[in-house]
Amino acid sequence: MISQTTFTVEPWALRETALRLAVLPQSESLFALSNGHIGWRGNLDEGEPSGLPGSYLNGVYELHPLPYAEAGYGYPESGQTLVNVTNGKIIRLLVDDEPFDLRYGRLHAHERVLDLRAGVLRRSCEWTSPAGRTVRVRSTRLVSFTERSIAGVCYEVEAVDAEVRVVVQSELVADEHVAYQSDDPRVAAALDNSLTPEESLATGLRLALAHTTVRSGLRIAAAADHVLDGPKGTTHSAETGPDVARLTVTSVLRPGERLRLEKFVAYGWSAERSLSAVRDQVAAALAGARSTGWQGLIDQQRAYLDDFWDRADVEVDGDAEIQQAVRFALFHVLQAGARAEERALGAKGLTGSGYDGHTFWDTETFVLPVLTFTMPEAVVQALRWRQAMLPAARARAQQLGLRGATFPWRTINGEEASGYWPAGTAAFHVNADIANAVVRCVTATGDTAFERETAVELLVETARLWRSLGHHDHAGAFHIDGVTGPDEYSAIADDNVYTNLMAQANLRAAADAAERHPEQAAALGVDEEETADWRDAAEAVSLPYNHDLGVHEQAAGFTGHRVWDFEHTDPDQYPLLLHFPYFDLYRKQVVKQADLVLAMYLCGHAFDAEQKARNFAYYEALTVRDSSLSAQCQAVIAAEVGHLDLAYDYLGEAALMDLDNLEHNTRDGLHLAALAGTWIGLVIGFGGLRLHDARLSFTPRLPQRLTRIAFRIQFQGRRLRVEITPAGAVYTLAEGAPLQLRHCGEELTLSQGEPQTGELPKPTALVEPTQPRGRRPVARRPGQG
Repeated sequence: MISQTTFTVEPWALRETALRLAVLPQSESLFALSNGHIGWRGNLDEGEPSGLPGSYLNGVYELHPLPYAEAGYGYPESGQTLVNVTNGKIIRLLVDDEPFDLRYGRLHAHERVLDLRAGVLRRSCEWTSPAGRTVRVRSTRLVSFTERSIAGVCYEVEAVDAEVRVVVQSELVADEHVAYQSDDPRVAAALDNSLTPEESLATGLRLALAHTTVRSGLRIAAAADHVLDGPKGTTHSAETGPDVARLTVTSVLRPGERLRLEKFVAYGWSAERSLSAVRDQVAAALAGARSTGWQGLIDQQRAYLDDFWDRADVEVDGDAEIQQAVRFALFHVLQAGARAEERALGAKGLTGSGYDGHTFWDTETFVLPVLTFTMPEAVVQALRWRQAMLPAARARAQQLGLRGATFPWRTINGEEASGYWPAGTAAFHVNADIANAVVRCVTATGDTAFERETAVELLVETARLWRSLGHHDHAGAFHIDGVTGPDEYSAIADDNVYTNLMAQANLRAAADAAERHPEQAAALGVDEEETADWRDAAEAVSLPYNHDLGVHEQAAGFTGHRVWDFEHTDPDQYPLLLHFPYFDLYRKQVVKQADLVLAMYLCGHAFDAEQKARNFAYYEALTVRDSSLSAQCQAVIAAEVGHLDLAYDYLGEAALMDLDNLEHNTRDGLHLAALAGTWIGLVIGFGGLRLHDARLSFTPRLPQRLTRIAFRIQFQGRRLRVEITPAGAVYTLAEGAPLQLRHCGEELTLSQGEPQTGELPKPTALVEPTQPRGRRPVARRPGQG
């Protein structure tokens, strides 16, 4: 756990008031900066000590073999791993020839602040060397939202009580050794010596390195330029080697004097362009940053975030921890997607190498909904990346004997990288998850160009997959057999309800899109017979239901399995996947993460209120939440069926997943989907936001421990503000044409300057559902935070 004594709770910042080396790896993830293209972990400026060094470029990966004891047809032959690229963060300091190393000497004060409004990481400390020389060090770090290829550091050192000679070394370092091992299969595979040097430069205040990855053949360039301000007599020199370029600055400081270094770092990479082209690319980016200047970058960053918060902020009264957590979450979700620009959004964003940097279904299911209503342009870019991966997805479908496109379970470059097919290839629902994100984006933005150019193709190819994967039985029912749903403790099941409902929606959406855009559909070979076939399959989809229990089955036969022995499972045996064989998990009623409950959240129209309540109670008793993806789903449905306190507890779990290191693996990078889950729990859970039949609807609720929730969203070119208090809900159209929406089923028409109000549903007394022994979420106490 990360001790809350070192982090203050405040609305617009994450502030660490003391340095604790024991949790340094976790704090490096929390303090990571990114713009979706460049990612810098929150390592200390001087590089050491560190938990997990990390500098990343979205899409830069290395290949590695996937060995099998027994290979089989269709098994992926190689995996991809996110590469730790050239580190431009490092600025080392020597004080009278002694390294500034916080493990030695005396550290009087140390503070780091992630400023969520300014978009920078600030650090200040006061340190006395073993020889008794005291200095103050201040730094400000940013990864620019406005200049996509640029990151930078402003570094200052000040003499405190005596004259000191200081040496500052600003470096570019490639092929850093990452000394990190773990038996946890979720942790990234280590790849040593993955970069081959091509070119290095050190002249004046300029540094540059160029490398290629050994197996994937990607070319990477990094360059740095500096602005130096110091006392008279300050000198500098530059040197370079194959993997290091270094600027060394020497100065003598009297008490109160400062040496200031502004460091601008530019990155570029390409799978196709020549060395000279990539070199020129980073040189141009660096020239632009130098022209903007450090203060210009700071001002641009603040202006960018001012606009973002104006359209995306969520306000929470009554729980200061949740207020901090939701802004922290939104900031990191923004960082993951802002400038990704037709690249993947990985499960960890660019905050760490966990899961090898892969993207999964998490992106479309949890992250893109947040961005759809707060920064829709990022969603368009993310889904265009999926479109660009269609050639690989079509080839994979053909390899598997299917039509259309089969998107990978986990990937960086579009190729399947999962070597465990029951929880990888068999999880075909990823294709419907992508289609669902496409439909949501089209509906929420009204972007007909995106629908015509991107959505139609994605919907058609995923619909073709479902039609070829499923079959009609003798009675006409449409079945999808041998698949794995979201619950990874069940595999190779027939008629997983989540998968079937999502496939049903995919088939219908594809038919609708083909009819709206006949020219694009014809170019893809779609005819009326094929769309009719999709509609027939969708209409006949099988949804297993146990009439004796009065609940939907997660998959056919699931409720007939033996229930897991929760009473004799010790708390330290979770997550179960690390302590029990999958063979045993697969044949029992135990749910790793919300599956049927997720179906009720995303396909709520397929269930009536009574079914939702019964289903939720049944699966609540089986769900162990060994995945960070579960709590937000359970929060949404708990709120909808009326268990508001339980929903609030689940919200707290999602919100504090990384801030409190609940999964004990924040060191590997942040859980981007859980961060998004904070917004989902508040806006979709308590706000009751739903998008159905191209209309916004709200059924807002407020747990007794909160006094107010207010949020802002974008919808079809409009900006809407919703405020929920015990007195009711207030809807205000801040920008755009009049908007029709539903409040608790009642039609409302909003115009600018004319807020509309509605009462909250009356709470009803309900029997509280039970959870497996020891797996109830931590109750949030009144006034907590």
